[in-house]
Amino acid sequence: MGWWQVNADTLARSRFVVSPLAETFASLKLLHAGTATHPGERAWLAAHLPAYRHRLERDPITALLVRVGLGREWIADFLTPTPRYGETFETGVARVRAVAPALARDHLVRSRPGPLPAGLADRDDLPERAADLLTHIWEEAVLPDWDRRRRVLEADVVARTVRVGHDGWAAVLDALRPGTRWLDGDRLQVNLHEYPPREISGAELVFVPVTPKAGWVAWEDPERYAVIYPCAGVLAGHEGGRRASAALGALLGPARAAVLVLLDSPHSTTQLTAVTGQTLGSVGRHLRVLLDAGLVERRRAGRSVLYSRTAAGEVLVEASGAGAEAAGAGDGPVPSGASIRL
Repeated sequence: MGWWQVNADTLARSRFVVSPLAETFASLKLLHAGTATHPGERAWLAAHLPAYRHRLERDPITALLVRVGLGREWIADFLTPTPRYGETFETGVARVRAVAPALARDHLVRSRPGPLPAGLADRDDLPERAADLLTHIWEEAVLPDWDRRRRVLEADVVARTVRVGHDGWAAVLDALRPGTRWLDGDRLQVNLHEYPPREISGAELVFVPVTPKAGWVAWEDPERYAVIYPCAGVLAGHEGGRRASAALGALLGPARAAVLVLLDSPHSTTQLTAVTGQTLGSVGRHLRVLLDAGLVERRRAGRSVLYSRTAAGEVLVEASGAGAEAAGAGDGPVPSGASIRL
């Protein structure tokens, strides 16, 4: 297993970061795999996978770069610069474009050991090609939906931060993604692969959610390290999954019904605001009405107040037919593609 030595001060200074570039690279991984894990991903793949594959068919060098760079156990490092707080997509992708060609080729050899394929071995434009592909995916497939994605990612950050205050860092780290957990001796296991441990005490450590079911680690040794993880499924797939039925919307109003449906798991007002796109005042008013009607309850978790459905709220949601997942959820690839390993 791969693990990092992290002292208490480093963990205490760590932060959650939303990264447009990480979200775009995770979307590239999803396109490469072609396999949906929830209805939201399935709809997104149906909309964007044909154009992506057509682009690579017309550009076999970039297609080969993607196949080699997204190795089964290791991603070519130059494709995943360590996310930085407040960094725009344009600034992040410029770091990909600026990588020295020889270094990019070295990274590709590590992602798939052995000689590079002939189409890549002598090329000096690989960073440029990678940056162009990421820019295309950002502009065509991520940016049009970025406001919603950002709300989902911010809601995940709120949820994790609340849990840190309530259950401690170990509980949060154990739940980030498969293979990540807190070990005895101030060690953070970051994956299940057999790689040498790293001493990162004193470095900047960030945790970065992405909406596709993807995850990886990145670093700029020795200054900065990052763990990228898939955000909570109930948030990542909410627009393609649990929805308020027309009947529930007619009874409560669409906005209030949407809040009630989301409360199958505890949420704070800040999370609900981030996920729904409603204002904080509107969410607060909906919660007050739902509380007075006995459909939701609240409890304090550290400095936050979390809301969830009561038994009566659960009965109302289920009886109205709300919350059913869209047909075809999780029913396989769109169409076939390679698998992804975290």
